[in-house]
Amino acid sequence: MLTRRRRRGPAAVGAATATAALVAAGVYRVLRARPRPSWQRTNHAGRTVDLYAGPAVALGTAAGIAALPLPPRTRYAAVLAVTAAAGCGAYDDLAAADDPRRGFRAHLTALRHGEVTSGTVKLLGIGAAGLAVGALLANRPVDRLLGGVVVAGTAHLVNLADVRPGAAVATVLALGAPCAAGGPLAAAPMAAALALAPADLGERTMLGDAGAHALGAALGVAVVAGAGRAGLVAPAAGIVVATVYGDRVTRLAEALFTR
Repeated sequence: MLTRRRRRGPAAVGAATATAALVAAGVYRVLRARPRPSWQRTNHAGRTVDLYAGPAVALGTAAGIAALPLPPRTRYAAVLAVTAAAGCGAYDDLAAADDPRRGFRAHLTALRHGEVTSGTVKLLGIGAAGLAVGALLANRPVDRLLGGVVVAGTAHLVNLADVRPGAAVATVLALGAPCAAGGPLAAAPMAAALALAPADLGERTMLGDAGAHALGAALGVAVVAGAGRAGLVAPAAGIVVATVYGDRVTRLAEALFTR
């Protein structure tokens, strides 16, 4: 029986990984077959790209997570994080098409003046989802808070890197590789991101807020699910630093991935 279980684990992870990739690629093809102007943008090089990679990788990641051999509570938390992050990100993608304001400071400044921007909705929505994930996966208040910071912060971190073709995908792979050593959850977002990498690098699509936040949130849950309090402090601190210096993170991604 032990031998069968060991074989079943890798096979189940492989099947879930394939599911994530196939669903992401399939959804993208379906959406791209019926283009809509509201889902098109001009990228940094002046080329017209679509935002369909966002919902495609979000649905692919969620499908892959649903197929993974995970404890039910972890699966629910991960699917909640991905769908909430994708939904908030998609709202910002569509509502803020002509809004030049970027970053936490700009949106919080607007909120102080009584204006609720789409970026504020995204910030609060993903933050609330992160705290809900923390509540599902941890018992103590401090651990729940740390978990919320990691999930919401990782979602934001991947979005900061989504400024050049391939930059966000590379960030997902770099963050996901160490997570994969601690459990299978990171396999789903990595597979979904890789499935859309050719279209992203070919400047036909971009992840947008929907895709970047969904992938980052999934990785954040992978960190929370595989770590105790001691393992959450360092990632939470690193994410806070990256958020404070978000402009530098973005400039680094631009420098590394400008062709």
